[in-house]
Formats: sequence, C-alpha cells, structure tokens
Amino acid sequence: MFKRIWAGLRRFFFPPAGSPRWLIILPYLVIAIVFIALVSGGIYGWNYTNSPAFCGYACHTMPPQNATYLNSPHANVYCSECHIGRSVLGTQLARKTEDVYELYSMVFHTYTFPLQASRTRPARQTCEQCHQPAAFEGEKLLTISHYTPDQNNTPLNIYLVMKTGGGVTTDGTGMGIHWHVMSKVEYYSPDPLNQKIPFVRVHNADGTVTDYVDTESGIDPAKIPANQLKTVDCVTCHNRVTHDFAAPADSVDSAMASGLISPTIPEIRKKAVEVLSVAYGSEPIAMSGIAGLENYYTQYYTDFHAKNIKLIKSAITELQTIYSQTVFVDQKVDWTTHPNNLGHIESPGCFRCHDGKHMDAKQEAIPLECNLCHSIPVVATSQDFVANIEISRGPEPDSHLNPNWISLHHNAFDATCSNCHTVKDAGGTSNTSFCSNSACHGTVFTFAGFDAPSLRSILQAQLPKPTPAPTPAPVLGQPTFDANIQPLLVPCTACHNSTAPNANLDLSSFAGIMKGGKDGVVVVPGDAAGSLLVKIQSASHFLNLSPDELTLVKRWIEAGALEK
Repeated sequence: MFKRIWAGLRRFFFPPAGSPRWLIILPYLVIAIVFIALVSGGIYGWNYTNSPAFCGYACHTMPPQNATYLNSPHANVYCSECHIGRSVLGTQLARKTEDVYELYSMVFHTYTFPLQASRTRPARQTCEQCHQPAAFEGEKLLTISHYTPDQNNTPLNIYLVMKTGGGVTTDGTGMGIHWHVMSKVEYYSPDPLNQKIPFVRVHNADGTVTDYVDTESGIDPAKIPANQLKTVDCVTCHNRVTHDFAAPADSVDSAMASGLISPTIPEIRKKAVEVLSVAYGSEPIAMSGIAGLENYYTQYYTDFHAKNIKLIKSAITELQTIYSQTVFVDQKVDWTTHPNNLGHIESPGCFRCHDGKHMDAKQEAIPLECNLCHSIPVVATSQDFVANIEISRGPEPDSHLNPNWISLHHNAFDATCSNCHTVKDAGGTSNTSFCSNSACHGTVFTFAGFDAPSLRSILQAQLPKPTPAPTPAPVLGQPTFDANIQPLLVPCTACHNSTAPNANLDLSSFAGIMKGGKDGVVVVPGDAAGSLLVKIQSASHFLNLSPDELTLVKRWIEAGALEK
C-alpha cells in the first residue's frame, strides 16, 4: 500500500512526458497553497499565543492577572509587549522558549499559589520601547479622592504636585522621580518581591559610589555578591502598573469618586471596606456576604432603604465586581500578596529606600524628604472652595539641607519656622496652617523609619541648636542699624548673606547693606521712598517685614541710616 501511495505521489509531482500543461502546473500550485497555509497558520498561531485571549483564558492560573489587565492602562497592549519585549523574530522565539517552564509547571502541577512573576524582561527591552524616561515631563498635578468612614461619608481631596522630572543626568537636566532610572542606582534585596531593601548603591557622576545600609538590617555590604545587585528601573516602582490588586479602601474611594457607589448612602464607605476586607472561603460565599450588606440598611436605615433601594443594590453590585477583580480565593491572591510599590501607605513602596534609616559612611540618610518627589500634600474638604497648593521654590535654611531633616524636624521646631511657614496648630491635623497638615500628621506611616532604635543616637547628635529670635532694642532717639534694624533683617540673611549673597546683596552687616547689590544701592539715607529696600518690602517678596517693622526701617532711613 505504501508503494502505491508513493508511486501516486511521484506521478502527481513528476507527470510523465507529454502530460497536459495543467497537470504539470498543478503540483507547484498545490505546493504554493500548502506553503501559504503553513506560513499563515504559523503567523496566526504565533500572534494568538502572544495575544491577551491566549494569555488570559487558556490557562486556569491566569484569572487574577487577566481581570486586572482588562481594567488597566495597558488593556490594549499585547501581553508579549511587556513579557517578551519588542525585537526581531529570532530573539523573540528564543525568549519565548523560557515559557516551556511555565507549560511544564501547569501540566504537572508543580506551581504553588499565589503565583509570582519570577522572570521578567529588563524595562529597557519592554517599558522603554513605548515610554521615554529621558523625556522631561515637568510637574503634574495629582488629585487623590478620599471619603472618611463616618455617617455622611465626608469627602476630602488630597492634592499633590508630582515632580516627575526626567532629562539626562550627564547633561545636567536629570531631576525628579525619573532621576532614579536616568542615573545608575543598584540595590540588594533578599526578598523575592523586593519589599525589603537593606542595601543601596548610588553611582555618582564623578565615577565614585555611595553605599547606603539600613541601620536596622545588620547587613555587611562586603558580603553581598555583586551578581545579586539589581539595577533600579521602571518596574522597581511601577511593578503593578497593569496587574494592580487595589486595597479595599482605595477601591471604594475610587468607585465613590466616579459615582459607581453613591456617597449619599449613609456609612457606605465604612461598611463597604468592611465587607471587602472579610476573608471569605470562596467567591460564592463572598458574593452572598457582600449582598448581605442590604440587611444592614434594612435594619438601621429603614426609611433610607425604602426610598433608595436601587442605590443600595447598585452599590452592592459594584462591591461584588470590585471583589471579583481584586480577590481570587482559589489562587490565593489579593491586595496583600501583590503589593504596589507606588506610594508608601499600604506597602513600603518609596520607603523601601527613603525611610530615613538607610545611612552612608557619613551618617547621612537617603533623604526621607517629601519634597523630593512631590509637593507637601494639601487637604481640601467640600467646604474649601479654593485649595492653595504650596510649591517650595525659595532657598532653604541649613537645617533643611540635612538629609535627615524630616526625621529631625519635629524636635527642631522653633520660632524661626514662622519666617517662611504658617505655624498655627503646629503638628496638628486641623489644616489651618502649613504645619497642621492632616495628610502628614494625621497619617500613620508604618514603613518609615521614624522610630528605629538605631537612629535615636545618630539623630540626637545632629539636632540643630535652637536659634533664638533676635529682638530689636527699644528705640531711644534715632533708630540705628546695629540696635534696631539688623535684628529685623536676620531672616533675610538666609539669602542675602556674606557667604553666598543672592543678587550680590549682603544684609548681614551695615557695610553690606550700604554697598547694595546687582540692582544698585538699596538704601538712600534720608530718602526712604527712593530706597530700593523699601520698594521691595512694600511689594510682595519671598519674605516680607511686618507693617510695623517696615515703618521702623523707613524711619531709620529718613533719619540718615545711622550705623550706631
């Protein structure tokens, strides 16, 4: 039989002499059709195995990642764009062979839940094929909507100006958050999820390196193998940009802000977070437990329930959707198993390195400094029709330049703070001044190193000595510079001093003030109205004298601007 088949194929592909032309052409036509079919099928199969449909639905272990992917900013991006990266076909085929291990694990059930990505492509082969960290992004306003867990679900917004930055460090433009990827920064983490980082190495522009060690870790940098150092890239912080399992509070706040859950439902923020936080035994049990929230309103808010049953049922439906997209009982996945490194509230995030207790050889920390990445948060409620966001732009006093400043400042508060900041209810949460910020003092920063025992002795030695506010002498007769004016100008000398005078103006001495600066003479004896000092202080300036103080300056100039 095999011989007959073989003979038939030979006759088909090699017709005898004198056969019709169509019989001669037919074999080549068949070969062409088969070739086209194989190529087309191969291309289709290749694309399908890279598609979200294959990645998300072909494997029973993928529901958690697929659910979050479909609701992510990358929902229109093929999985292979991030997990394989763009390259020539041969390189992509070689990378795809790594998936054989996953296939083996699925067939023989050698995996364990929760699944974690153990092999990822470098960000330069994936993220940076679309995104350019070197592109300067400037600053961006971020609005975070919250609702307090009270009966009225009181809304409040937190406004931050994010210093995204960008640029190239070698050109002098590298700054902001993206400095971390435009500069070379390495770290060591014994934790597979990189949630604990006891060692950081920064490569400086001059070729030197600065090593930072967590004072609580007890780790010896000399014993860290060089091949275990990882380089900071996009995914070091943006690790859950596509597969984010948001915490219940964040999910509920987002749903309420977008109107999917009505804030008019009494206590809905508090009760919603409660029902989402329960450890249910299965998804059907969870759906039933969340649906039971209606009983609470039937019992405690009978009248409201009778009039707003659709609102309540709609909220319950949305809560069930949130649960189905963030908690997967069978795969043992929820917001705690896949922490998000953006931020520093629900997980260590930025505080993995910027916790104030990663010290170098000079006992200077990786700065725990809010202003590095964003402005000081501004909290606004529904009663605040205007939210004023303070952007610090001026020079800072020496105390603020200490890398350990944030850990020190609550013990270094004195009268000089009021030179630049409003200080009413300092350390409180009333939001009545710069120093009574509820987003700062009203939040528990679990992962910051404020209370690290190893820091106490280090910080104690670095506390700045209190600077007593200078008091002008009583004016007896004509005012003089030494007795009456110099004490008033002490705050101004933070910028206008003899060491590095801003605008070449030194206000720390009589000779300096009389010399003037780059704009010319600032004090014209006998002519207060014509003196530049008075003109500048009469308008809006970085630091303004009080009306009484300015009156005294005018009186001093009119009297001849005496030194003593």
